[in-house]
Amino acid sequence: MFSKALWASALVATTQAVTVKVASSGGNATSPYQYGIMFEDINNSGDGGVYAELIQNRAFQGNTIDPSNLNYWNALGGADLKLRNLSKPLSSALPTSMQLSAGNGNTRSSTIGFSNVGFWGFPVVSSWEYKGSFYVYGSLDTNITVCLTSLSNEAYAEAHVEVKSTSSEWTQYHYTFQPTIDAPNSNATLNFTFPVSDLSSPVNFNLLSLFPPTYKSRENGLRVDLMEAMSDLKPKFFRAPGGNNVEGNSAPYWWNWTETIGPLTNRPGFPGTWGYENTNGLGLIEYMLWAEDLKMEPVLAVWSGFWLSGQAVPEDELKTYVNSALDELEFLMGDVSTKWGAYRESLGYGPFQINFVEVGNEDSLNGGAPTYAAYRFNAFYDAIKAAYPHMTIIASFYDVDGATPPFDAAGDFHEYAIPNQMAKQFGKFDNYTSEHPLLLGEYAVIEYNQPHTTGPQWTPGAPRAFTPFWYGSCAEAIFLLGAERNSDKIIGASYAPGFQNFNRWEWIPDLIEFDAYPGHTTLSTSYHMIKLLAGTLITENLPMTISDGGFGPAFFVAGRNSVTGSHIVKAVNYNSTGSTQFSFSFEGVGKGATGNLTYLTAPMNASNPIGGNVVQSHGSSVTASHDGVFHFKLPEYSIAVLEIGAESAGEGYNYSDPGKRQGWKGWKSWGGPLGHHGN
Repeated sequence: MFSKALWASALVATTQAVTVKVASSGGNATSPYQYGIMFEDINNSGDGGVYAELIQNRAFQGNTIDPSNLNYWNALGGADLKLRNLSKPLSSALPTSMQLSAGNGNTRSSTIGFSNVGFWGFPVVSSWEYKGSFYVYGSLDTNITVCLTSLSNEAYAEAHVEVKSTSSEWTQYHYTFQPTIDAPNSNATLNFTFPVSDLSSPVNFNLLSLFPPTYKSRENGLRVDLMEAMSDLKPKFFRAPGGNNVEGNSAPYWWNWTETIGPLTNRPGFPGTWGYENTNGLGLIEYMLWAEDLKMEPVLAVWSGFWLSGQAVPEDELKTYVNSALDELEFLMGDVSTKWGAYRESLGYGPFQINFVEVGNEDSLNGGAPTYAAYRFNAFYDAIKAAYPHMTIIASFYDVDGATPPFDAAGDFHEYAIPNQMAKQFGKFDNYTSEHPLLLGEYAVIEYNQPHTTGPQWTPGAPRAFTPFWYGSCAEAIFLLGAERNSDKIIGASYAPGFQNFNRWEWIPDLIEFDAYPGHTTLSTSYHMIKLLAGTLITENLPMTISDGGFGPAFFVAGRNSVTGSHIVKAVNYNSTGSTQFSFSFEGVGKGATGNLTYLTAPMNASNPIGGNVVQSHGSSVTASHDGVFHFKLPEYSIAVLEIGAESAGEGYNYSDPGKRQGWKGWKSWGGPLGHHGN
């Protein structure tokens, strides 16, 4: 491993030249999962974010931590709104409903009803058809007007729903509408009104839902613009339900997968660990379909018997939760002859392939390490490995510089840093063993460089960056190139957290910011960095001989792709005093070869404004000289990819025919089949 002193001296340097010759053999096969997505419901990134439901507090879910309430609902026309737990609830999972009755002061209005403010507004798009539904219990014969309305009472879209409900059963009603205009903002409410004269007795409402068009038109689906943004990153793995939210704050609550499957009426919700109730509309099946739709390999997190409060399940009680993890895997992968596989089939889904399971999340924190090492990890590992020998089991923590996970397990490494600290880790994994592969499950630069600081501050009020910023994104790119050149040891890397709702957030910075108005969706500087690096993958890292210059301020990797036949260079120029001149040559690439150079730049300290982008992409063609060398220059704080296509390898070389790629290494195998996902 390179010394920290070497990296420190490398980070500040003058303009320099780098000359590199890349060998044609002796390389390492790389992971097919190099860049991925980690997701947990933080910053209203699930409810109010990727999960496309537009009504907030749609089913009045609650518990002893987050009691049921009428937040985000308002009475109209003098109505009186109250919570009720009826003797005949909508379901055992959704026992609480909203009861509407005529208030004592309702003498002036001809209509009565209620409104919802959404997740801090509603998007109003004229090309969208919205689909809504609600349940009613009680005697009511009326026509309910459902109207998407501006704060100045302009009607954007309207539906009329004929209701004939009774006091003997719950009845569900459906409606659709389409706005007549595109609103300039999301300052709108969803209003439900009907003639007050039709209300003879109190009536109850529950599970009031409204969806815009969803990604790939899936029922109970996901928000289109956020899914498209993720798709453009070409992610290869999906770690979910990742982060603290899988753990739960305190007993008895944890992310119980059985409460996230089946009809929405069967999902009671969950007191999320970030201060708000989770509806669990975004559940286990939705996560699997998310992975399928973006062609990602699932990395499934299972609860490890530990709460964030520091309480661990005793060893003699842990078997129940180990069995729950086995049931979860049976639900996802079992055939119709199994209990849980048959239930999945009854829901209309075929089996999903799971090759990676992570046991818990950051179990080293809050006093969890002793019990994790003593019995919790082993209990899950032994049971899952016995049932599914092909699986890679991932421990939720360990120190790369010290202990390794037990047995043949992998481990999850998280790094939150300041830019210079992150940039110094280009060589962190060079001397690491491939016997215990790493998942870089969370990483991000979270603070600016400050004098006399070597890392972020972990105290209340610490000076976090609100959004990613360019020189921090460049430092992250160095860290990722260090992972790429050790990709025979590293499963992949995912930025965290992935999303931030501008209206309520608990952690900053985040990869993608958004609110209810689609025009505010913001793809951060780090997003654009990842998009460039993930868009051109290397299947085989090749040895490099550096005859001029070295690592710092320029950092780089080189290799080739056995699928496309391309030769590839990736580089970052960080914290230099000017441009860096590169001279790269590949054995097996001749004179006259041409490569496409793409590099990104931005002002050093800049972050992307809401809905905007300061990152500039530059593209040019680079032709190899008479001796087969590619010469190009990168300005300071830039990130680049040079790709020499299979048919552009120069005089005497053409790799467009796969038969001409003899000896090229393809993807490293992690032992499991590349999965078929459910229907």
